[in-house]
Amino acid sequence: MITDPQTDVVIVGGGHNALVAASYLARAGRRVRILERLDHVGGAAVSAHAFEGIDARLSRYSYLVSLLPKRIIDDLGVRVRLARRRYSSYTPDPATGGRTGLLIGPEPTFAAVGAQSDAGPFAEFYRRARIVTTRLWPTMTAPLLTRDDAIKLVLAGGDPEAEETWQALIDRPIGQAIRDAVDSDLVRGVMATDALIGTFAQVDDPSLEQNICFLYHLLGNGTGDWDVPIGGMGAVSGALAAAAAGFGAEITTNAEVYAIDPDGEVCYELDGQPHRVHTEHILAGVTPTVLAELVGDPRPTSAPGAQVKVNLLLRRLPRLRDETVTPEQAFGGTFHINENYSQLDAAYARAATGSIPDPLPCEIYCHSLTDPSILSDELQAAGAQTITVFGLHAPHSLATGADPDRLREDLTSAVLHSLNSVLAEPIQDVLMEDASGRLCIEAKTTQDLEQILGMTAGHIFHGALNWPFVEHDDLLDTPARRWGVATAHDRIVLCGSGSRRGGAVSGLGGHNAAMAVLEG
Repeated sequence: MITDPQTDVVIVGGGHNALVAASYLARAGRRVRILERLDHVGGAAVSAHAFEGIDARLSRYSYLVSLLPKRIIDDLGVRVRLARRRYSSYTPDPATGGRTGLLIGPEPTFAAVGAQSDAGPFAEFYRRARIVTTRLWPTMTAPLLTRDDAIKLVLAGGDPEAEETWQALIDRPIGQAIRDAVDSDLVRGVMATDALIGTFAQVDDPSLEQNICFLYHLLGNGTGDWDVPIGGMGAVSGALAAAAAGFGAEITTNAEVYAIDPDGEVCYELDGQPHRVHTEHILAGVTPTVLAELVGDPRPTSAPGAQVKVNLLLRRLPRLRDETVTPEQAFGGTFHINENYSQLDAAYARAATGSIPDPLPCEIYCHSLTDPSILSDELQAAGAQTITVFGLHAPHSLATGADPDRLREDLTSAVLHSLNSVLAEPIQDVLMEDASGRLCIEAKTTQDLEQILGMTAGHIFHGALNWPFVEHDDLLDTPARRWGVATAHDRIVLCGSGSRRGGAVSGLGGHNAAMAVLEG
């Protein structure tokens, strides 16, 4: 076995959080080494030429940015550019087969779906939510607050509605707050999706997992705006990797870590040769379950992922049945499909029995409308567009005993069927073909995420999300606990999405892990 020179910090996994942690620590003068299993860094925040012979760089897994603090970008001098989408969302009404729909943007069209009376309460709901989110957002890059201190912080703003809003978002199932706010089944569904993306739950689940998911979707920068990364997700990770290397961090790819000794030794294989490296601190950018396997600890219980992602390359945007809205408007924000409140509930019930929901609730993001730079000049001139479809309520349990290829085909078929239920022409008619004549469709299931990225049970957040604060009796007696990155071992801290305030493309797991190491 080859013994490498000792270093101060070894980071296992090279996702975007690892790159953030490496940058902060190397900037502070620590000797840092990243060990990444794949031949590239970035984890789920990467771009790829997904279709043979087609010059389009798609964000392969993650796709939008909301929770990445400007503070991290400024601290590290990272050249990341984000663009705001012109429209928030469009939702075709399933009751009319998509011939009418709700466009939320500069001039919302609630009346088009018979929900004009919900327009004011809808806006008021999100205004009140910002009472909580604007106060909590700055705490994400600070040591953890207790629940009591978090409540005091929100109430300190002096808003008379603060306490009731806290209870509606934090203490009671979010479904009640949504139903109290608006009457339309369609409008309720638009609101409820943020509680369910990547989380297999119902809006009235007593666990409140859906409330945590909802809060994180509204928390970014205090406003909850989800922006398009210019150049795609690969540009984000590329900029972070450049920052880490610029500060002196060493990045080693194709390095398969196979064992971790809690006393400070990491064993990995590189070019067919076993290596070991001794270090003061180990940062785990892998899931808590993968970390347990590497250390030899019992596997913790991990929530299952619950989604399918399908990337499509189109010759042009498809025609809509709703003649009052242009495709550019409908696809300019989040395009909700079969996500009415009652449809979401029915889809969960069907998925819980082991069946793929029909129709499958989906939402679409068209990156290229906001950022055409991911397409070649030729594709741009031809009017080509990329869309990402995210299917909800497709839990990892569907993969139990299933053939991976067959499951991928079945979920892809469910996605396309759901899209076609509200379009004026089949989505297949506008799909491009790759150099070999294959339709430009790429699907990623929870099985794929587990096998390719090491995301346990395909959970995009590395497991169930946690509140961004702790209970009053939780220990905050070490730097790792204060920053929400503690493990059962003193030398090992979490630095990925599985940390206390991890999840999504935020860099928070990496920032907070680095702060814990530097504080210690």
